[in-house]
Amino acid sequence: MTDSKYFTTTKKGEIFELKAELNSDKKEKKKEAVKKVIASMTVGKDVSALFPDVVNCMQTDNLELKKLVYLYLMNYAKSQPDMAIMAVNTFVKDCEDLNPLIRALAVRTMGCIRVDKITEYLCEPLRKCLKDEDPYVRKTAAVCVAKLHDINAQLVEDQGFLDTLKDLISDSNPMVVANAVAALSEIAESHPNSNLLDLNPQTINKLLTALNECTEWGQIFILDCLANYSPRDDRESQSICERVTPRLSHANSAVVLSAVKVLMKFMEMLPKDLDYYGTLLKKLAPPLVTLLSAEPELQYVALRNINLIVQRRPEILKHEMKVFFVKYNDPIYVKLEKLDIMIRLASQANIAQVLAELKEYATEVDVDFVRKAVRAIGRCAIKVEQSAERCVSTLLDLIQTKVNYVVQEAIVVIKDIFRKYPNKYESVIATLCEHLESLDEPEARAAMIWIVGEYAERIDNADELLESFLEGFHDESTQVQLQLLTAIVKLFLKKPTETQELVQQVLSLATQDSDNPDLRDRGYIYWRLLSTDPVAAKEVVLAEKPLISEETDLIEPTLLEELICHIGTLASVYHKPPSAFVEGSRGVQHKRLTSSAGSGESVESPDTGSAAVSEAPPTVIPSQGDLLGDLLNLDLTPPTSTGPPPTTAPGMQLGAMDLLGGGLDSLLGGDIGGSPAMGTGFGAPPAAMPASFNAPISGGLDDLFDLGGGGGLTMGTYIPPKSVWLPAMKAKGLEISGTFVRRSGVIQMEMTLNNKAMSVMSDFAIQFNRNSFGLAPAGPLQILTPISPNQSIEAALPLSTVGPVMKMEPLNNLQVAVKNNIDVFYFSCQYPISMLFLEDGKMERQVFLATWKDIPNENESQFQIKDCHLNSDAASNKLQGSNIFTIAKRTVEGQDMLYQSMKLTNGIWVLAELRVQAGNPNYTISLKCRAPEVSQCVFQNYETVLKN
Repeated sequence: MTDSKYFTTTKKGEIFELKAELNSDKKEKKKEAVKKVIASMTVGKDVSALFPDVVNCMQTDNLELKKLVYLYLMNYAKSQPDMAIMAVNTFVKDCEDLNPLIRALAVRTMGCIRVDKITEYLCEPLRKCLKDEDPYVRKTAAVCVAKLHDINAQLVEDQGFLDTLKDLISDSNPMVVANAVAALSEIAESHPNSNLLDLNPQTINKLLTALNECTEWGQIFILDCLANYSPRDDRESQSICERVTPRLSHANSAVVLSAVKVLMKFMEMLPKDLDYYGTLLKKLAPPLVTLLSAEPELQYVALRNINLIVQRRPEILKHEMKVFFVKYNDPIYVKLEKLDIMIRLASQANIAQVLAELKEYATEVDVDFVRKAVRAIGRCAIKVEQSAERCVSTLLDLIQTKVNYVVQEAIVVIKDIFRKYPNKYESVIATLCEHLESLDEPEARAAMIWIVGEYAERIDNADELLESFLEGFHDESTQVQLQLLTAIVKLFLKKPTETQELVQQVLSLATQDSDNPDLRDRGYIYWRLLSTDPVAAKEVVLAEKPLISEETDLIEPTLLEELICHIGTLASVYHKPPSAFVEGSRGVQHKRLTSSAGSGESVESPDTGSAAVSEAPPTVIPSQGDLLGDLLNLDLTPPTSTGPPPTTAPGMQLGAMDLLGGGLDSLLGGDIGGSPAMGTGFGAPPAAMPASFNAPISGGLDDLFDLGGGGGLTMGTYIPPKSVWLPAMKAKGLEISGTFVRRSGVIQMEMTLNNKAMSVMSDFAIQFNRNSFGLAPAGPLQILTPISPNQSIEAALPLSTVGPVMKMEPLNNLQVAVKNNIDVFYFSCQYPISMLFLEDGKMERQVFLATWKDIPNENESQFQIKDCHLNSDAASNKLQGSNIFTIAKRTVEGQDMLYQSMKLTNGIWVLAELRVQAGNPNYTISLKCRAPEVSQCVFQNYETVLKN
């Protein structure tokens, strides 16, 4: 009878009966009882009450019974740690048993019992097993080290197990070597900076020797380890490739893919004119083709990997096109992946064959597949220029079938063909217009509207066609609405007299009746362009478009390099780096292919000219090429005063200047009929601002973005040195460097403007985007004289904290737009958060204590400040200069504890505990705040102030 009988019992009082059987004198009865216990455990019954009775059964020579007891132990040790300690003596004893199977079983179970109390007892048995005479025990112990490291990393390092593992790489048994490599690789993943796997030519030689003799999974571990090695030169690279190549003929597909990964990486080091390079390319094709004869799931994994390989080295499979032709019984996921690879391999030599296949696929019954096939024909036309005409005629044949979804996909791809080959195939537009009524999918409708707008001068009734779409404007998707707006503006610029009413209608629909901000913004921009400068509008809207290429669907080169290094893993199936889908991936390293020095494929950025400014913070504002950047989101009210900045009430909001000149009200004043609704919201002045920084604050503790402030007069704030914010090369010769200071309670932005251009610069104005703490200019930028070439000028801009608020990333990021007589320029900079610390930020002791207790513990953050050589008094004095006030100080066991408070301009209090140990250059700081987002910025500020 089979073991299924153990799963069928439903008796009551079962635990009591099992207890009696487990304590029976008869060995057979004991064994039966343990099997019943394991069966109950497997189906989810709680049999933890039998723990002591099952543990007593460990004292046996019967290997089967021992395995069952160990299985029970692994399951319940975590919930019964105190009871599990009873089993320690048996483990230690079993680790010295004469039978190597029992020794290995004991050490394997020890690694699986994740209980801290037990781990320290297991170190000695593990050390013995790592040096056991039997290789089976040694290989099991190697894996146990990795498991133990996961439970208690410090213990493993202190006991010297890592060194023992490194020694096992030189073991005579290949399986021990493979498991040692696997264990070290896993440990290294959680400690990416530790050089655990110190790979050198001698170690690599040992691994390659073991590769031929170990099991298939051992081979995978070794191959994955080899993939992380960087050969010294092309000779060593060739030698490794020669010894790895035999793995390509392995029956296990995982071994094949791991071998392909190693070869793909080391091929980068080989000169392309080398004979061996050509031989290796030929050897890589057959194993990849063989993978496609497996079951569909394996085929899919292979195809996803081949997709990456083909993008990196299409020459490997250029003669294997037929393998990727779709079979009638392939699942849809395999069909779609094969189709993608066919396009990647399409070339002038095989395009006729590919097109014949694709035309056949377009008549299939599977709708998704047919759509992809029609798109593929379009991609072929864009990729292989000589085939474009044949592709267009194929698409026209498909349109004649009048199958709705085929027609729609064909129109979408013909639009792309027009973009790639302008003025070549426009004769087919008439045919496309015949099918206008049948289009019901947003993408197809948008494509058709684009064609009508782009070639309006060739279509007699273009205005009627676009007007037919306009009737249901609000029912259309955003994509269609945006395309329709642009197409009608194009039509107006080409035929202004006939379409004035139509353009007014669409601008009115887009700006007044739409809730979509993208559509509204585009409508306003067109309206303004048309009303102020129709010539400029023509240049912008009817500008020559860049030709498209088939490269758009390729994976970005640096990501592709990383994915090639992960062939055979989930990353290669998802086409995403491991960091994108592995949770808590602190150990995930970004891998890159290593190119040989002579290969001409530089890994460095080609833009060496930007080296001087590479340290600058990343630009968050749109580049100067984006016409209006983010300025439409900014407050574009005209200035209320042009005099010098106020000194008595720095909190007054003097509206910033309109960087675009003329305000958006001018949209109403053009040739096109205006709409009164448009004026509100854009030209309207802001609501009245508080007259003083000293206005009372309400409930600021709970909200990071409450506005308010406070004004003291203390001085001595740490002033960061000026850094370059806007390099001259990005601003047509204008270089701006600057810093932030807080003087007498007023925040100032101190700048040096340097003219490195050949022309005079004048008419300066400045504006900030919305930011985390509402920083805004408290007056206009005072540069009263023009700046001549090679001249620089100092400027100080007082700032208020009552501007519009939007959370930034990082929190202290500030996006700035500067206008002069040449252009508008954008940059971003980061201000030290101490600029926002108020002079009245010293809290009463009792209030401090009550607030500290009141703020939840989860809002507490702890940081380390390293290499700081100040005593506690010096640190306190230095911090007070930046409005960080010490409330109290106490000394505990030679450690000074400073309790400090600071208050931000928006009313948020930050409380700190700074621990300073005499003779220890590392400080510990704990920060508590109702808005924990600010803690990181405050810590960075502490570090900067204390170290400068």
